Amino acid sequence: MKAPSDETLTREGLDLDTRAASVLVIACGALAREIIALRDANGWDHIALTCLPAILHNHPERITDAVRAAVAGHSNTYESIFVAYADCGTGGTLQAACEEMGVEMIRGPHCYAFFEGLDRFAEIAEDEFDAFYLTDFLVRQFDAFVWKPMGLDRHPELRDMYFAHYRKLVYQAQTDDPALTEKARACADRLGLEFERRFTGYGDLETALRDV
Repeated sequence: MKAPSDETLTREGLDLDTRAASVLVIACGALAREIIALRDANGWDHIALTCLPAILHNHPERITDAVRAAVAGHSNTYESIFVAYADCGTGGTLQAACEEMGVEMIRGPHCYAFFEGLDRFAEIAEDEFDAFYLTDFLVRQFDAFVWKPMGLDRHPELRDMYFAHYRKLVYQAQTDDPALTEKARACADRLGLEFERRFTGYGDLETALRDV
């Protein structure tokens, strides 16, 4: 299965993959390419995938209700459902909802943590309070998720105020893509931050999906 464009994943998400499967993964659209790559590489034909619009990343107060609706809409179709979201700014409400609905979800505060690896991220969190993180998807969609929502396309002078307490941009690379690395470096330059690239691969996302 081929993922749709990043723009479609941002605004619309991903329609349900109807290939016969026993497990449905309900994911953030920002994880669609990674989940499809993992499923195809590992032959996980028991997994079907549907993604909510990735732009919910900028509206975490909407995520829990959106996941509830997706679970309710597919609960009678699959043997089990797995939610490929971490807390993602929901303040614990997503975890509570998943427990109430009897579905599992990825552990951790956000995708930056599980891509890094939860144990590793916990070790470095105190030293990286001044880091701004981007993943492959967020590098590709930097304007849609960072530059325009923060109004920097209209008022670039606000950059120094918004990022006054950040020191560096950390690009958590899921893939080895020199062009994407250069784009990430350009994002750091636009924000006036130091640049660091880390190859994380799929981190704990792969571990979590392997067990569904």
